[in-house]
Amino acid sequence: MTTPAPAQSNTTARPAAGPLRGIVLKVLSVVCFVVMATQLKATATIPAGEMVFFRSFFAILPVVVYLGWKRQLRTALQTRNPWGHVVRGLVGVTSMGLGFFALTRLPLPETTAISYAAPLLIVVFSALLLKERVYVFRWTVVLVGLAGVLVILWPRLTVLSNGGSISNEETIGALASFGAAVFSAFAIMQVRHLVQTERTETIATYFFITASVLSLMTLPFGWVWPTPEQAALLVGAGIAGGVGQLLLTSCYRYADMSVIAPFEYTSLLLTIIIGLVIFSEVPTPAMLIGAAIIVASGVAVILREHYLGLDRARSREASTP
Repeated sequence: MTTPAPAQSNTTARPAAGPLRGIVLKVLSVVCFVVMATQLKATATIPAGEMVFFRSFFAILPVVVYLGWKRQLRTALQTRNPWGHVVRGLVGVTSMGLGFFALTRLPLPETTAISYAAPLLIVVFSALLLKERVYVFRWTVVLVGLAGVLVILWPRLTVLSNGGSISNEETIGALASFGAAVFSAFAIMQVRHLVQTERTETIATYFFITASVLSLMTLPFGWVWPTPEQAALLVGAGIAGGVGQLLLTSCYRYADMSVIAPFEYTSLLLTIIIGLVIFSEVPTPAMLIGAAIIVASGVAVILREHYLGLDRARSREASTP
């Protein structure tokens, strides 16, 4: 549900309060995104395209306030790659729409766990499409992680459940959730390309604007007039998402991704608690086992990259005269 900010170089100077401040900002961003997802799930009768509009349009408000405070409003839309933003918008809106649709069909922690497949899929797509070199360790961890996704999805696939109690809506929701992870992986890859020439603020601003416009195209497919309570939840979801995006962008200025990234998985604990307390959703054994496998795989990749980064740093220091 989130859009990872680009990793900063290990050589970038960090403020004295660096890692702790970065971790706090990361956890706060996770809380904002969980609040956003909770509010959207509470408006389950609203079409997914309409959810995307509210999420994107009202996310612009905190971004505009932030850019105004930084005195960067005039330059927020300056870009060298307008079509790159359009592509990122198309892919991102597709991911968002599928993810929001899945929220209306599946338990909150289950959609959260499946979304963790996105970083694993990036490795696969980078190797297959970009011809990046992926070593045996990473392939092994990725395959184990994707096996964890399959553990979660398996009970939801009615074609494979021998006529069990799983509804077709849950099957479609499970497939939509995985589809959201697939398109999220492509979106993150597009962001990695954009950051070579674009500022993070510009990427976020263009995405929210593009997503707002694209989501309006779903009007003919049956938007509904929200009740005052639903409207408040939808607006709140947009604002929470915008604040979460700003916090996510800021956290990487204070610590490296290898330090901060594992705290993304706090969202699973939060969604399990919220699912139980607010939506009376009891986690299934398959979801808990699959989520544990996915989280373990993600943490293994992060730790591996961290140690490799330390080894490279030591090698550079050793070779410096």
